[in-house]
Amino acid sequence: MSVNSSSTAAALALIADDMREMDKVIVQRLKSEVPLVSQVSHYIVAAGGKRLRPALLLLMCGALGYRGEQRHNLAAVVEFIHTATLLHDDVVDDSTLRRGRATANEAFGNPASVLVGDFLYSRAFQMMVDAGDIRIMQTLAEATNVIAEGEVLQLMNMHDATLSEDDYLRVIRSKTAKLFEASARLAALLAQSSAALEQSCADYGQALGTAFQVIDDVLDYDGNAAEMGKNLGDDLREGKATLPLIIAMQRGTEAESATIRQAIETGGTEQMAKIIAIVQRSGALEATRAAAAAEAQCALNALQALPQNPYSNALRQLASQLLQRRS
Repeated sequence: MSVNSSSTAAALALIADDMREMDKVIVQRLKSEVPLVSQVSHYIVAAGGKRLRPALLLLMCGALGYRGEQRHNLAAVVEFIHTATLLHDDVVDDSTLRRGRATANEAFGNPASVLVGDFLYSRAFQMMVDAGDIRIMQTLAEATNVIAEGEVLQLMNMHDATLSEDDYLRVIRSKTAKLFEASARLAALLAQSSAALEQSCADYGQALGTAFQVIDDVLDYDGNAAEMGKNLGDDLREGKATLPLIIAMQRGTEAESATIRQAIETGGTEQMAKIIAIVQRSGALEATRAAAAAEAQCALNALQALPQNPYSNALRQLASQLLQRRS
């Protein structure tokens, strides 16, 4: 999803004031008497990004009619958890670029990034207690645990060229979609929605998050590095068998499949141009986009249970715009 599209920007404009209130909470809760903690935390939060997860929570609160202050607190919690995963991710992946500038580990070193990530996790847990709701704490605790499992699962799958589509989706649903799902579920819990409506919200979040990551993996072979703020081919260098590569190996010739397989197993990017050509020629990008479209449709179906209002319309727009994402 490109936040530059006018329709998506209009959707997010609905919660512009809420996002500013969330930012106030973030600034307040990033305070630490340890200078390096504040320095690294502010560095990564100031990097910006789409902030889709807290935006999802705030839009869902609007759709369900919840206007209490806890929405800003929990939106900040979600952003802290996401930011902590980014800090740890970049260390594990040895990444040097995110959102167009140096990663925190590149700027401050791996130890600082890992430890500040731990600080953000623990601060998030302090903040979620403020909500005083055991279901909210359970939801966030489970999500954080599942995300960690997804990270380990992805690590185990590195350089495995035999990874199946089901295994790939299992990682995505744990590592990426789980926090989307939790964000949407939190809104339903704040609004004291029925169990059925809560599940519809969670279903929307999971499907949206899955579609978002699938499209993200398409962009590694069909995107612009400058627009995305990352290095194209990073996933291949890290030995990640993403869906475009899995499908390209299934559809390509024996020689083409062998080229991709060797690159995944060795993390080599010397054949990057050739692999991009194979992926594009095989129809793997179209097939991967179709998989994302199916998830986006699941998200749209889940929204049918929500009241009709500008916020639920904005949530529909998010799911629809995902398919035009180019950065």
